[in-house]
Amino acid sequence: MVHYIKHPVLSRKNWAYLLIMGPFDRLAPSLFASSPVETGPSPSRRSPIMSQGEPQRARERGFTLLELLVVLAILGLLIGLVAPAVMRQFGTAKEKIAAQSVERLATVLDMYKLDVGSYPTTDQGLQALITQPQGVDHWSGPYLKGDKLPEDPWNRPYVYRSPSSRSGHEFDLYSLGASGQATGPTDASAISSK
Repeated sequence: MVHYIKHPVLSRKNWAYLLIMGPFDRLAPSLFASSPVETGPSPSRRSPIMSQGEPQRARERGFTLLELLVVLAILGLLIGLVAPAVMRQFGTAKEKIAAQSVERLATVLDMYKLDVGSYPTTDQGLQALITQPQGVDHWSGPYLKGDKLPEDPWNRPYVYRSPSSRSGHEFDLYSLGASGQATGPTDASAISSK
């Protein structure tokens, strides 16, 4: 005996059934064929409300348990294939945001240098972009909005050093990256200015 699950959304007339189960019906019609087995009360015991004044409608049949399991298996496979790719995108998105933020801060530091004549020292740090350091003339800031220094996507402060430890650079500005273990701007896990 085949029991059908009756649900107003999950019926054979539903477009999802036709989209997902349609090919299976054509390939193996006997597998999904319905049998006219009556599992409800006998016709003589039916409620008088159902039989009064309404023509008897053809019985709508729902999905069988096998059909639901096939659909759930297909959905499980799709989620298993798509979820890892989505999670990889989240990881690379944070790295891209950090790289863009480092470049934006480097541009703001260049504007600071144009006004003051030099980059902030390591002791002054990036705070010099928000509040005027002591003894600095021609400061035209604040160069950043707000009272708080920006943080990288992993909620850690950016590392700033001036003068730079790299040759050909005047300052070092980098994020510690996802691991938070970068030892300097040349570290592979660091996201640094160019």
